[in-house]
This record gives sequence, structure tokens and C-alpha cells, in this order.
Amino acid sequence: MATDNAAAGGLPPVIAVVGPTGSGKSDLAVALAERLDGEVVNADSMQFYRGMDIGTAKMTLQERRGVPHHLLDILDVRQEASVSAFQQQARAAVADIHARGRRAILAGGSGLYVRAVLDEIEFPGTDPELRRRLERELDTDGMPALRERLRGVDPVSAERLGDARRIVRALEVYELTGRAFSSFMPERRYFQPAVQIGLEVDREVLKERLAVRVHRMVASGLLEEVRALDAHGLREGRTASRALGYAQFLKVLDGRWSSEEAAADTIAATRKFARRQLTWFRADPRIGWFGWQDPQLVPKVLEHIANA
Repeated sequence: MATDNAAAGGLPPVIAVVGPTGSGKSDLAVALAERLDGEVVNADSMQFYRGMDIGTAKMTLQERRGVPHHLLDILDVRQEASVSAFQQQARAAVADIHARGRRAILAGGSGLYVRAVLDEIEFPGTDPELRRRLERELDTDGMPALRERLRGVDPVSAERLGDARRIVRALEVYELTGRAFSSFMPERRYFQPAVQIGLEVDREVLKERLAVRVHRMVASGLLEEVRALDAHGLREGRTASRALGYAQFLKVLDGRWSSEEAAADTIAATRKFARRQLTWFRADPRIGWFGWQDPQLVPKVLEHIANA
């Protein structure tokens, strides 16, 4: 349900296509855009990066079939993705699309980025020097020590967060604002009218599909793509260097892994990521779910949008 203010403004709903990686979000978004005179706004944080094409399954110009796409290829691999910056850019893109009488279709599996566009959500600032200090403390004291420190000021985040980078971020937010990181997570309340479409997957079929996709990426030149990006500073990028496939194939360049080992680890990591995505999106009761391989998927989704 939209907020009262948004509804009063008569804005058309933002259409969001969400779901796990490999479920066909990009294809559905293009199909909807073709039928609704729409334009696609990317919400996959790894597709922000120029040159990260094969490993992110970024659509080619031919696959986009003339549908305008926004917020693809907006960052250099050395730059860090920022959800707060994305919120501003994506909302501006949506407003521009709607101002021209077209439909904005948000597509991507980065759950927090999707919520940043759709929901009333506030993002605390950052302090690079404070972040560096906390990262040095992480290196010297270890993640368990930082988690215990976080537990003293924000037990909810200490329990919920599973990786060192986010624990550092939670401590940074507390030191900057005096507020628990968990206090910034919003209620599920739309910033403006929206309708969310989720792609329901058969998990066993998806597991096999993801394996096939990674092998196809390798055959299409993923290692060569990583090599070219490495020459342009990939390792300096805090976000890009950790991307699925890229982190693994950097180890191939270093002689630490074979391509087969990197592919196997990428498949395992991608399957784990898909499970996390499903857990995230399943928690949102506002999403309408549709079978990803339903031959009537597009007409069913169009009917759902018309009735929303």
C-alpha cells in the first residue's frame, strides 16, 4: 500500500521485478517495458560497474531490445557502491521517466537497493577516517572482538550481521550518530506507489541453472574480463573486487587456484547468495509471486499490475 502523500500526488506505481539471481528478472523487466512503454532502472549493485559484463550477466544492447536502461555502467571498478547515493540517483531516474509519461520498472536482486528506492528509508552518513580506523582494529583484533563490541551498543545488529564489512559499518554508524545501526531499518512503507513482482523459482532447477550459467561465463571469457579489470584497478575497489566470480578469478590470476577451482567456488557462492536473496524477498509480504518458468508469466504479471 502506498503512503497517503504519494497516493495523493497521483504518481503511477513504480514496478519492481525482484527475485534471486538467475531467475530471469532482466528478461521480464524488458518484456514489461515493451508492453507498458517503460524504461528499466537497474537495481543490481554489481551492474553499476563499467567492464563488469560477463560475470554480472549484464544484458547486451541487443538483449535490451531498444528499451532504455538507467544506472548501468555508472562506476569505475575502483569506486565503492553507495546505497544512499543510489537512492538519490534511482529516485531521480524514476521521477524523470514518469515526468515523460512512461513507466519506471526497477529490476534487480540487491534487496537493500530495491528497498532504498521503494521505501521510506534513511541512510546514515560515512566517515572515511573512522572507517579506516575500524578496519585497522578489525585486522588487529579480529571479527569476534568487534562483534562483541557491537553487541554492547546494538545487540540486534550483532546477532543479525554475518560479515566483517557490515559489522564495521554498524560500529561506524553508532560512533557517528549515537544510534544503533538496526534503528535505521525502516517499516515496510512505500515512498511512492509501487507494485513488486517476485519470481518464484524451483530451487533444484535454479541450482543447476546457476552452475550452467557460471560455466557459460567462463567459456565466454570471464578470466580475460577479470584480467582486463585488474589492469584498471579492480583490486583497489572495495565493492567490485568482492563480486561473485571476480574475487575467485583474481585468485586464478595470482596462481592460487585453477579456473576449475574458481568456477566451482563461484557456483557454490552464487547458490548461497541466491538462498539469501530468497530469504530477504520472502520476508516482504507486499511482493506478488509468479512462477519464473510459467509460459503465461507476462500476461499474468500485466494483469496483476493493472489490478494493483
